[in-house]
Amino acid sequence: MAQPMPPKTDTEQTERQRQQLYTDDYFAKGHWGRKIWQTFVALLGWLAVIIPCGVTITAFWGAYDPRIWHIWSYREGIFEIKFIGVLLLFSFVMASIFAVSMTIIQNRKRDRLVEQWPTFNPINQRKRKNVLDDFMDERFGPAEFRENVRTYHVQPDQNLDTDQIHDLYAQRDLNDLDKE
Repeated sequence: MAQPMPPKTDTEQTERQRQQLYTDDYFAKGHWGRKIWQTFVALLGWLAVIIPCGVTITAFWGAYDPRIWHIWSYREGIFEIKFIGVLLLFSFVMASIFAVSMTIIQNRKRDRLVEQWPTFNPINQRKRKNVLDDFMDERFGPAEFRENVRTYHVQPDQNLDTDQIHDLYAQRDLNDLDKE
């Protein structure tokens, strides 16, 4: 089982940052029982994949070439293999069409939207930030005070109107949304 290893020294800490953070007893010295068991399980798993695939391939091939040794040659089995092949081919074609069409759509969208000039005026954006910072400092006090105080009670006369920020930008001609 993989276990985290705590660092022993500062140089080992930096060495550890460059390496994988877990060790595996399979690759450590000793642990022969674990190595034998895990190797056996891995080989058994590969055999469970390779043997059925081999039997199926030789049976399908043997149906068309009698010289090939095969375990079974039932017509139903050969028909099912062909049917699964057609289903997989159809699935591959549909997935390919989907992937290609989505790639084309995304590339066209990127060309139309992303690679154009920004949808906002970056110069006005900086000016809007400065105007809003000045407005908030005037209305609620300095930013350093507001950000470091534990609780801040807003007085009723300090509440913002619904369109107050929008009107503030409009007064200074910084509202990009109204311009065409």
